[in-house]
Amino acid sequence: MGLTKQYLRYAASAVFGVIGSQKANIAYVNLRGGERGRFVAVAACEQVFIWDSRKGEKILILKGQKHEVTFLCPSPDGVHIAVGYEDGAVRIFNLQNGESNVSFNGHKSAVTTMNYDGLGARLVTGSRDTDVIVWDIINECGLYRLRGHKDVITQALFLKDKNLLVTSSKDSFVKWWDLDTQHCFKTLVGHRSEVWGMVLLNRENRLLTGSADSELRAWDINYLQEEKAVGEPKVKKGKTLLDDEDDDDEDDEDESLEERILSCKKAGSILREARDRVVSLTADARARVVACHGNDSVLELFTVLTNEEVQRKMTKKLKKAKKKAAKAQEDAGGEEEAAAEPVVEKMLKDEIVRLTNIKASAKIRWVDCLSCAGGELKVALLLQNNTIETYSLKTSDKTPAANKTARLTLAGHRTDVRTLAFSSDNLAVLSASGDTVKVWNRSTLQVIRTMACDYALCSLFVPGDRQIILGTKSGKLQIFELASGSLLETVDAHDGALWSLCLAPDQRGIVTGSADKKVKFWEFELIKDEGTGQKRLTVKHTRTLQLEEDVLCVKFSPDHRLLAVSLLDCTVKIFYTDTLKFFLSLYGHKLPVLCLDMSHDNTLIATGSADRNVKIWGLDFGDCHRSMFAHDDSVMFLQFVPKTHLFFTAGKDRKIKQWDADKFEHIQTLEGHHREVWCLTISPSGDHIVSSSHDKSLRLWERTREPIILEEEREMEREAEFEESMAKGDAPVVPGETEGEAAPAAKKTVETVKAAERIMEALEIYKEENRKKEEHKYACESAGKELPPPKPNPILVAFGNVSPSRYVLDVVKKVRSSELEVSLLVLPFPYVPELLRLFNGYIQQGLEVELVCRCLFFLLKIHFGQISSNQMLLSVIDELRTNTLSKVREIRDMMGVNGAALQFLQREIEGKEDVMFFADATGRLADKKKKRRRRERAVFAIA
Repeated sequence: MGLTKQYLRYAASAVFGVIGSQKANIAYVNLRGGERGRFVAVAACEQVFIWDSRKGEKILILKGQKHEVTFLCPSPDGVHIAVGYEDGAVRIFNLQNGESNVSFNGHKSAVTTMNYDGLGARLVTGSRDTDVIVWDIINECGLYRLRGHKDVITQALFLKDKNLLVTSSKDSFVKWWDLDTQHCFKTLVGHRSEVWGMVLLNRENRLLTGSADSELRAWDINYLQEEKAVGEPKVKKGKTLLDDEDDDDEDDEDESLEERILSCKKAGSILREARDRVVSLTADARARVVACHGNDSVLELFTVLTNEEVQRKMTKKLKKAKKKAAKAQEDAGGEEEAAAEPVVEKMLKDEIVRLTNIKASAKIRWVDCLSCAGGELKVALLLQNNTIETYSLKTSDKTPAANKTARLTLAGHRTDVRTLAFSSDNLAVLSASGDTVKVWNRSTLQVIRTMACDYALCSLFVPGDRQIILGTKSGKLQIFELASGSLLETVDAHDGALWSLCLAPDQRGIVTGSADKKVKFWEFELIKDEGTGQKRLTVKHTRTLQLEEDVLCVKFSPDHRLLAVSLLDCTVKIFYTDTLKFFLSLYGHKLPVLCLDMSHDNTLIATGSADRNVKIWGLDFGDCHRSMFAHDDSVMFLQFVPKTHLFFTAGKDRKIKQWDADKFEHIQTLEGHHREVWCLTISPSGDHIVSSSHDKSLRLWERTREPIILEEEREMEREAEFEESMAKGDAPVVPGETEGEAAPAAKKTVETVKAAERIMEALEIYKEENRKKEEHKYACESAGKELPPPKPNPILVAFGNVSPSRYVLDVVKKVRSSELEVSLLVLPFPYVPELLRLFNGYIQQGLEVELVCRCLFFLLKIHFGQISSNQMLLSVIDELRTNTLSKVREIRDMMGVNGAALQFLQREIEGKEDVMFFADATGRLADKKKKRRRRERAVFAIA
């Protein structure tokens, strides 16, 4: 291959250890026709996990790219789920096969809320960039962007029967939008702080909002268009609403528009038990139950009574009031005249009643509710300690009690994993956190053992892989047996945190380093257990090395000759193992060395520090071979790949990097973690790496057979940086558009720029082929005979000898629907006239009329001035006008005829076979058959 040294690429293999990420919400989903309330969807870093709450198993994984998931929203039909990401992208996944064919890209930062409309045809998204975007799911394109809020959008809701939208934000405002005009016609200003949640109740006649205090504010909504007669227009200040366009006073216009659509007035408030802000506020699909919680572990449930239930309650209240009045009159002796009939006012607490409270096992982060048959309410909670809990309760009971139905905890740790270790056979992985230690099967990623422990800081497998040893924050050594999962012994090893633990190369003992300024040597021993009478493993203290500073890391050299100790004074001291005499001092780091390792041949030692540098030293004289700026934050872990001079580092900058200690070169960067990387471990074979992070995830990386060529790697990095900077450039401006409340939905990205370049290249090929054709025709006329035709462009040959015009259409078709407008916006105007002529030909031939019309109308809109002033395009536009109208009318007529024919066939089939044709009617058919069977049984019983 001609390479002096070959490196093999490590690639991401799996994500495990995370049950649910805290950034995104939890949502009930329907999967494969399973029972309702059984499956829940949660984010797991950049992926989405679908959990079966009954079995506690992962059913489906929706794979993302590299950005973290920030919001989930299932579609009303239950077939799809919309997933919002940290970079502002939105992808629609199919829950049947886990594939994503639709993606939108319009926000500049993380998506914070999403909601479908009643039909599932539109999706509204809100983001940290303060914009609200409405997307068309069917056409896979953005409709418009709504601007007006000044802070993060927290909720956005469609009103089902009206083309209205209501949004809330951390800027303390709730805004109402008329989607026909993309105009904010009303702003609620009754909140003193951020609005964190919002739900619509009572058939969308009431709005409930949660803020930073203990009140849930209720607002009554009156839709004035329904109440107003259809007669003459409303008169205001001597003018009709039809004359409002001429009114110079914008406030009067907004007020008239507001009065024309709806009015929203505060109806009261409900007091929560929690005193802090509302973290999450949600309701079930029928808006009968409202769930909310703060930063604690208590979920408060409220039920919304129907009008009949409220009326019954008020009747009871009135009876009580009458009895009380009558009794008071009797006590007065009946001397006074009969008092007036008591009046009972209807209050908000009579309509929204506290149902019950659910106490979770930890702080609640997100909640979702689902109403099932028989008045059963199912509640799913995503807790802050990487746990999912589900509860069930009967809302019809007088005092409903919540029963815990499932708790998913086995597949992850409650706190961050601070230490990892591989077994000697590369098959088992140990991970330990603040309360538990787990052993995983590397191939299946299933948990083999879970054992309770103290706060673990370091760990290792004892030779033989039957026991493990943990070093804890309290200075103890804990020895566990894997076969039984039991704690064999706890040894009080140090007086301070036990930061580091290293196995001796002869495998007969260990060395420990602690914050009590001591390094202790221990030997393995087998002693007789008093309880069982069998022999068990223990450790015996043999020697102590007293130092002047806290010990952060200890490491034996592979030949057992030297011991390296990292101290809090930013130095690394090296001692002889046998005599503990001082050998070398490595100084040069500006901050303490947090990790170190020695190469297999005892020639190099690499140190990683909190000063973000990695230094490579020679073990002969302690000379610094090279100092490299490794990470953008502290280097947390460093380890050599066995039997090589390659090593990996992990940092707080969320990256894992591979280095060559001989050539002092950066080989590869492993990106995937979304928070600080605490530690990693390399398998004894060097084929696998496992890393842990503050995002609660464990990641497995595998060594592939693909070689890495450093020059190509650097070139790819530069290209990625260039593309990123290109996408972050100035957004294209639509001519004639002003910076108002509404704006185009999509944004400029690398994909839109590339799509525009592909369209330009296709048009260049088309022009070139036309020029060749003209030249060939002229040459034939000049020669007076037929000459052989010129060779077509190789690209056209590769696509099956398609015509140049057809190739342009194919390129336009391949542009994603959501990126089409921005790609055409980026397209320079000199290419537009040729494109319009091609569109005319496509429409005449009936090729992709819908797509061509969409492109045509958008180009006419953004280039109207230049097109209308160009005399050369006058005939083209005139032809387009006539051809487009006739062809669209023809297609519409054909669709109408086809639709009528299908309806006729449906009626014929239903009439003949007594079978409902469409899937949504199968349930009704089954009910009819059941009723018929019941009637037949009743008749037979009487007979």
